[in-house]
Amino acid sequence: MYAWLFRRVLPGPLWFRILTSVVLLAAAVYGLMQFVFPVLSEYSPLGEVTLDGG
Repeated sequence: MYAWLFRRVLPGPLWFRILTSVVLLAAAVYGLMQFVFPVLSEYSPLGEVTLDGG
């Protein structure tokens, strides 16, 4: 799938396709970190840590 995207969907020479891939990957990571993960963390029980005082 990624090879198909790299060869058929992304335009231009190799250096431009690599640059475009890096920018798209960075945008996807940024979008996940800023918008998706904060919303999902409200529904996750992983943040509910309790410690005994003992």
